[in-house]
Amino acid sequence: MKVLFIGDVVGSPGRHMLKEYLKKLKLKYRPDVTIVNGENAASGKGITEKVFHEIKEAGADIITLGNHTWDKKDIFDFIENKPEMIRPANFPPDNPGTGITYHKTGGQTIAVISLQGRTFMPPIDCPFRKADELVEEAAAKTKFIFVDFHAEATSEKQAMGWYLDGKVSAVVGTHTHVQTNDARVLPEGTGFITDVGMTGPYDGILGVEKEAVLHRFLTNLPTRFEVTKGREQLNGVFVTLNKQSGQAESIRSLMINDDQPFFD
Repeated sequence: MKVLFIGDVVGSPGRHMLKEYLKKLKLKYRPDVTIVNGENAASGKGITEKVFHEIKEAGADIITLGNHTWDKKDIFDFIENKPEMIRPANFPPDNPGTGITYHKTGGQTIAVISLQGRTFMPPIDCPFRKADELVEEAAAKTKFIFVDFHAEATSEKQAMGWYLDGKVSAVVGTHTHVQTNDARVLPEGTGFITDVGMTGPYDGILGVEKEAVLHRFLTNLPTRFEVTKGREQLNGVFVTLNKQSGQAESIRSLMINDDQPFFD
């Protein structure tokens, strides 16, 4: 099985890059399932139903979310009716939506799980114990289990990778918006990368206007952050899973920008 995962889509620049390149990437790599993290897709924070459909039309099968899940209030009107859109499973139990979904493709089923870290993040339930619970559930249905771990600390993301090594097909980190150079298959067969990176502005700071971020660092005053315009980028990973075992055979990072252009 082949999985294409696209990192955090940020605002209209990120959505533009999806429209421009996602179908080209699917033609090149022929994934069985395409997953997109869309938690920053609407104006840099959260997702709306219109943006949800925009991402789906661009070619996503499954959309994962993160700490900005509830930032656009109309999400409460449609999240329960979109099983292919998942928010972190370790949000408190009474939160709307779900943190796991199953996607059928080519006679096989893949489980996709969303989890959120706690280090330098809002206090929520333990992602490791929630992972135990959902991996046990998923393993009863399929050997293909893919985890989006939305977390701030690299140590926590690496800890999750090692914790789930051999139990899931892949663990990919999101949230910090900078692609890390450590894509690898761990010893027990789990594909891993600390952070997939973001899809959106190329010349901002984590997707927002650099002048505003610099002003915040220099003055420590409250500053309004806006998604920056200009050059754009797309970051993701392509993971190949063994059909018999569900383990990762390979994971490679993908990066499209003016310095690393896309080739068919």
